Amino acid sequence: MGGDFYQKKSPDPATDPYLIHYNPSANQLIGLDITPEAMPEFTNIFSGNQALPDSSPLAMAYSGHQFGVYNPRLGDGRGLLISEANVPDGSTWDIYLKGCGPTRFARGFDGRATLRSSIREYLAGEAMHALGIPSTRALGLIGIRDLIFRERPELAAVLVRLSDSHIRFGSFEYFHYSNKSEKIPKLIDHAIHRHFPHIANSNDKYRLFFREIIKNTAVLIAHWQTVGFVHGVMNTDNMLITGATFDYGPFGFLDRFNPGFTANSSDSHGRYSWGKQPEIGHWNLGKLGETLVTVCDSSALEEELSNYQPIYNQTFKALMGKKLGLILLDEEFSTLVGRLFHILSKNPADFTNFFRGLSNFPRGSWENLYDYFPDQKVLDDWLSLYRKLIDREEQDDDQRASEMNRANPKFILRSHLLEHAISKALKESDYTEIDRLFAFAQSPFDELPKCLVGENLDSQFYYADTPQNLIESRLSCSA
Repeated sequence: MGGDFYQKKSPDPATDPYLIHYNPSANQLIGLDITPEAMPEFTNIFSGNQALPDSSPLAMAYSGHQFGVYNPRLGDGRGLLISEANVPDGSTWDIYLKGCGPTRFARGFDGRATLRSSIREYLAGEAMHALGIPSTRALGLIGIRDLIFRERPELAAVLVRLSDSHIRFGSFEYFHYSNKSEKIPKLIDHAIHRHFPHIANSNDKYRLFFREIIKNTAVLIAHWQTVGFVHGVMNTDNMLITGATFDYGPFGFLDRFNPGFTANSSDSHGRYSWGKQPEIGHWNLGKLGETLVTVCDSSALEEELSNYQPIYNQTFKALMGKKLGLILLDEEFSTLVGRLFHILSKNPADFTNFFRGLSNFPRGSWENLYDYFPDQKVLDDWLSLYRKLIDREEQDDDQRASEMNRANPKFILRSHLLEHAISKALKESDYTEIDRLFAFAQSPFDELPKCLVGENLDSQFYYADTPQNLIESRLSCSA
């Protein structure tokens, strides 16, 4: 597409790379099945030390709004798109090395990624995918012996990211704000060919392009909200046009139900809190829409954007219906959900474990839910309304419980579990906790991952409420 869109560059050599973790399911997704004998070559290639045949690595140009303020100086400063994998089902996946050295977009930084942040992103992508939420994934995690400096000296790593796209809202902003709007149709046409070929021959393809992105974004954020996921850095450069969760910086999950919780310690005003994520999704789409005015009438773009909230509302309601095991999603259902969020906000209930425990109501061991409510009448009043809605549907309780357990995870990637795994990796070069979290993350709805059955471990450690002193822990963007 030309030099305005990217910089061609090879990865910088990495010192003594070593494989920390390999992801079989992500590799199989693109047709790779690496034998143990081939692991050294895998490590060498995906650390950046050996080129893939016929590969032409590139760093993509983009800009974006960060915390509501436009920043023109972004771009792939420490990562390279090294290849595309075309698989038999017709899909195409980007293979991207994050932390493989500086590019012309590095803004004076070293172009490396910390092992700490790479572990977080590696596990997070797998956890979100297993929850049924669109996300980037990773083929593997590779440590390198280079020492890098952030707030203190840090071990470095290369994350081998797999994504259906790396085209961001900020990719369009880059050309719009640099007075190169003539490049935008070319970028859109490429994106349509790659991601939305069903609209390629439409006379309204640019309007439909925006419509697809609006739908993808609304659906994604509805999924985030119903599992309590908090992105932490919803800048426009971290929003993909395909609606996949992208760039796991200071992310987190709700411990207790606090709509004002943000996982980002740098977010002093709570712009990216859980409760504001749907609104920010709309705001970011508005900024994308502004870049499309040269190819589509502004009134048409505004009309499309007006559909964001209804799509979000409909998706959120449907997902909440599954979480509560209810089919009839009428006004009484909406009242039930509203009252539930109200009582959860006023009481110290763990968001994830409350919903998981609720699947046992009215038959089974659900009474421990009272432990979350100092005034038990508060829960009783809500449960009486819930029971009324259950009874009117005449569902089989066992079947409803089974379906609820497929909608409400037993395991989420809690921040203190991640920090425990990271600490062992950094201090002891012990990656066993990464292995375990990887197994739990791949089976979030199971009582215990099959691969861990028979292991001598305290499974409750991974499923329990977040310890009181670690509730709502936050990280900075540099962590």
